Amino acid sequence: MKRFKISLFVSSILVIVLSVYLFNSCTHSSATTKPAVAVAVSVPENKDSINKIRKEINAIEKAKQLDAVFTEEAKLKGFNGVVLIAQRGQVIYEKAFGYSNIRKKDSLKLNSVFQLSSTSKTLTAAAIMLLAEQGKLKLSDSIQQYLPHFPYHNISIKMLLTHRSGLSNYVYDCEPYCVKPNIYNGCVFNNKSMLDILTINKPKMYYLPNKKFEYCNTNYALLPLIIEKITGMTFADYMKKNIFDPLGMHDTWVHNSKTDSLHKNVTIGHNASGSPERVVFADDVVGDKGIYSTAEDLFKWDQSLYTEKLLKKESIDQSFVGYSNEHKGKRNYGYGWRMIDNGNGNKVVYHNGWWHGYNSEFLRRPKDQTTIIILSNKDNRMAYQIKDVMPVLTSSTEGVDVGGGD
Repeated sequence: MKRFKISLFVSSILVIVLSVYLFNSCTHSSATTKPAVAVAVSVPENKDSINKIRKEINAIEKAKQLDAVFTEEAKLKGFNGVVLIAQRGQVIYEKAFGYSNIRKKDSLKLNSVFQLSSTSKTLTAAAIMLLAEQGKLKLSDSIQQYLPHFPYHNISIKMLLTHRSGLSNYVYDCEPYCVKPNIYNGCVFNNKSMLDILTINKPKMYYLPNKKFEYCNTNYALLPLIIEKITGMTFADYMKKNIFDPLGMHDTWVHNSKTDSLHKNVTIGHNASGSPERVVFADDVVGDKGIYSTAEDLFKWDQSLYTEKLLKKESIDQSFVGYSNEHKGKRNYGYGWRMIDNGNGNKVVYHNGWWHGYNSEFLRRPKDQTTIIILSNKDNRMAYQIKDVMPVLTSSTEGVDVGGGD
């Protein structure tokens, strides 16, 4: 028994030394970028299986290489944000660079909260799939079953999810009807305002329904209205009760202009020059964007997709199928997810985001459970440039060019 205690003590010391070493390897920062919080995830004591996984994925060496990549990006390209990278359920690199508020020089933290922009669509789609599982809607249902005065017919919920509705983009259609920036009919322009304008003015559709894929924010701005009609709850309340809380995403919420700033650790968006972004048209439309979260909460969402904690496996699998096949290619769109499938089993599912000074990158490769989460609150397309990241995580970079923001 005494030998066991001594052995356990020695093991604990080794874990602490390992954690300090990895922490120090991740804290190097440039002269032009204020040092930010860096974490090397420590290995829990007596978790032999976790130790084995971390050794198999070479976590310590990968963390050092990833830190070199992102430190250089922060120094040379002005990256300002938080990074979380994991494999096989283990966070191997997590670090914050720069500021929550650049003017005030408030340093970002690992639990800083960012607007997810279009990456929000992954969660909006999950809410629809959850309602479908509960029998409260069918993906084949028409919009008029829930929004009876909607003027465009033969459009199903599935077409909204997959961007095949043919609808035009509300961002361009609705702004001329706002007499003041972001104000319509005396109120802040929101999802209901959008529906009102579309119903009254009937902007011309881009295409006939289900004719082709055309990425369009109108689709995902309509989905929250359908959710509210079915549940009798606000979109924000429904997401909190049925998505965020069950997954333990306690630093995640749906945008509310009156209360966003009251949340702890919330950031502000900056333009490329580092100036704070002002309120702009359509800020208060949600579903297509508008969800705030942290890298760590997004990782909880990511990990739930390997289980049935929230959605059934059938729903998850359906979400990662491409539904636009009129043009051959390795890129496609599922239910709230973009994907790249080169046919060799290395399918990547992801979603980028851009809005109001925020950039987001959320990429998953299910085959080896690779996760890349990059959240930025200073407009910088570096958030989508992962060509130097993937070689650290895999022997091949094929099929991982995710392009720009949405």
